[in-house]
Amino acid sequence: MPLLEPWISIAVIVLLAATLFHAVRLERRLGVLKRDRAALEALVKGFNDATIRAEAATARLRGAAEGAGKALSAQLEGAETIKSDLAFLIERGESLADRLDQAVRTARQAPPPAAAFVPGAGALPRPAFAEPAATPEPVPEPEPRVRSQAERDLLRALKLAR
Repeated sequence: MPLLEPWISIAVIVLLAATLFHAVRLERRLGVLKRDRAALEALVKGFNDATIRAEAATARLRGAAEGAGKALSAQLEGAETIKSDLAFLIERGESLADRLDQAVRTARQAPPPAAAFVPGAGALPRPAFAEPAATPEPVPEPEPRVRSQAERDLLRALKLAR
């Protein structure tokens, strides 16, 4: 056995050297893995923080959208009311315009007076070819009357329609 002992010692030394080499290599890989694990944990923590912020922002955005929707709904209801008021005013304006147009047509179609009465000439009518009568004094224009809010709105709507 003395002959085998040195060979067994050399084999054990070679195996120990290979084990030592693999242990060092494994230690380096474990070190890299620990560093990568720390970086991965930091990455996961950052991702979780970003997710929490995104969820909070989504909730705020949802609340703002609901508030804007309610405000828009209220404005639409007001617009519908104004639309119906304007439709009513337009109908009334059209009927007034029709009546005014009819009155103007009737006045244009009425026959002019046949003869004018001249004071002092008796009951005889003055001939149409006689000298013109004195110009009548200008009639003062009536003072402008105060218009109601509905009339002012109608006039404004008619001006905008042109």
